[in-house]
Amino acid sequence: MTKGNGYRRPRALSPLREHLRDTFWFAPTAAMVLVFLLWTGAGELDVTFVRLLQEHGNLDEVDELIRIVNDAKPVINTVSSAMMTFIGVVFSISLVAVQMAGAQFTPRVVRIFVRSRITKLTFAVFLATFTLSLLVLTSFESEADPSLVTTVPFVQTVLTLLMVALSLFLFIAYVSSTLRLIRIGHVVDRIAGESLRVVDKMPRGEFDGGAMGAERGRIGYTGRAGVLRDVNIARLVRAAQRQGVVLRLLPRLGDFVVTGTPLLAVHGDEGRGGEGDVPSRGALRYTVTVGAERTFHQDLTFGLRQLCDIALRALSHAINDPTTAVQCLDRIVQLLTELAHRPLGAVAHPDSKGKVRLVQNVPDWADVVDLAFTEIRLCAVGNPQVTRRLMAGLDDLLRLVPAARREPLLRQRELLAQAVARALPEPAERAFALEPDRQGIG
Repeated sequence: MTKGNGYRRPRALSPLREHLRDTFWFAPTAAMVLVFLLWTGAGELDVTFVRLLQEHGNLDEVDELIRIVNDAKPVINTVSSAMMTFIGVVFSISLVAVQMAGAQFTPRVVRIFVRSRITKLTFAVFLATFTLSLLVLTSFESEADPSLVTTVPFVQTVLTLLMVALSLFLFIAYVSSTLRLIRIGHVVDRIAGESLRVVDKMPRGEFDGGAMGAERGRIGYTGRAGVLRDVNIARLVRAAQRQGVVLRLLPRLGDFVVTGTPLLAVHGDEGRGGEGDVPSRGALRYTVTVGAERTFHQDLTFGLRQLCDIALRALSHAINDPTTAVQCLDRIVQLLTELAHRPLGAVAHPDSKGKVRLVQNVPDWADVVDLAFTEIRLCAVGNPQVTRRLMAGLDDLLRLVPAARREPLLRQRELLAQAVARALPEPAERAFALEPDRQGIG
């Protein structure tokens, strides 16, 4: 495999960026700091403007400004007293809605809400508006004589009213976004979209396993336990190139690793003038990232896992929503169609000269098919809407995939037919349940 075969080296995951995307504290904190700076700057403008008017004897204009800001003061008072209550009510209701979505679909969809930019922006602007209204109230003076006042918070008042207007517009956008979040069609579409982006970034070249050479040793993982979320491809390739070896990543993205878990296998030929040595732990520092949960970054099957979880929950007796399972199967078939002609099982990463230096294990075609269909197939028996969609999806894939990849699909199709035959002994019902239908039952 060379760089000319459609190879694009995956971008390394930034732990700081992921932390900020998974937290709610950064955006509101930054917004409140920014609004404090704006308030300070606006206060300086107000002081300068009033001083210039007084120096030029324009006391009538100063008096007019005092009347304007005094008229706006009750509005700012109302905003400052009501905004925190408004924030608490709105976000409490929203969190209940997200909790219901997580219970009905899968807890992993909560990450969509947590990472929503409109949610963080709305929360940040609401808190910034509240903070600004309190700060502006401290700028009002009791002095009414135009010649004696030191400042009239006109610019600050206008800025506060603009923030209130922005808060109202963002509130509308936030409600719309939250309503979309709890709709299954939008959730499934988001998951499928992120999964397709991961698939699109995969290298497309074929990999010759014989190019690695004999295994010369293994390197264990050291660090805190967690889910393997990212591999710094560039660092590993450079470390392997310096030692003249090929590294093979043993766990897959999404695997849970603990201290001592075999992480890398070192391959290479001995007796090459000092080459072929195992890279030091210092050279391999910061080459992998672990976390509490999986992410879409480089994780090929995380989207399929979420779609299967939603479908399984929909097929449970507690929810009994086969139509949702059919919607998930639509996207599962779409993802498998995208993977049908791509090399799977191992991804090779070359150095600057085109020589393979890192081999990364990824699920092969049989693994992907089993993940996509096995659990749903086991739960679908007794739901003809789902079994009909399963049959249609398997038939569509059988027409699309190369001959070498048909066996896992044929096996899933045969197992589905056997399970339905055991559950539905009546020939007419069995024939109906196994008839391919892309909509399930209309």
